[in-house]
Amino acid sequence: MVSHPSGGRIESRHAQCFPPSPHPRAAAQVIGALTIVVSVAALLLAAWCGLATARDQPTKDWHMIGMAVVTVLALAQLVVGIVQVSSGHKPTGGAVVFLAYAVGTMLIVPAGMSLVERTRWGSAIATAGGLVVAALELRLVQVWGGGHG
Repeated sequence: MVSHPSGGRIESRHAQCFPPSPHPRAAAQVIGALTIVVSVAALLLAAWCGLATARDQPTKDWHMIGMAVVTVLALAQLVVGIVQVSSGHKPTGGAVVFLAYAVGTMLIVPAGMSLVERTRWGSAIATAGGLVVAALELRLVQVWGGGHG
């Protein structure tokens, strides 16, 4: 709403295009939920590939699909984080630090995939990648504000 010279108020066209950003607590809940999903997926990947390592099994196509799923989830989290930061939400640890952790989290698994060989050590690399992603997720939610916006 803007003031009209006659003393009345009229609605601005910009108010329709750019609605107010959601409550900070809602943003924290979205980031927190994504953190849980990405962390669980990464830990499941680490356990699955760790079992293959313990059994002296090479990395299989199903492991690669699991790594791709974790990467897509981390990418979704990065996109949501960028949208939240660009809409005015400020992570307590700083927007640059938050986005750096989000980008790093998204790049860990593809970097690990590029190193994966079809040997037992490929499964070990995938296990390490899943554990690193889970650890980065914990840090990511701390930088956002500990889940409390």
